Amino acid sequence: MTMMRKTITIPDAMESWIKARIESGLYVNDSEYMRDLIRRDQERHAGEEQLRGLIAEGLESGMSNARAADIKKRVEDRLKADGRL
Repeated sequence: MTMMRKTITIPDAMESWIKARIESGLYVNDSEYMRDLIRRDQERHAGEEQLRGLIAEGLESGMSNARAADIKKRVEDRLKADGRL
């Protein structure tokens, strides 16, 4: 993997925060901390995109004639089958 060097400017308060995170032992250095933040942002963005897709799919599917209790049961059954419940 190719690594690129980036230069950023941050306020003193943010620098202190980063140093405290490193001193706590959670990160080895500034770069590791920044990479972790970027990875988390990427994961959040991917989750948001997935949610937008699911919302669009739901809106496009139209209205249901099923009762709320029936829908809840189908969801529970599917989650149990997937091992998520």
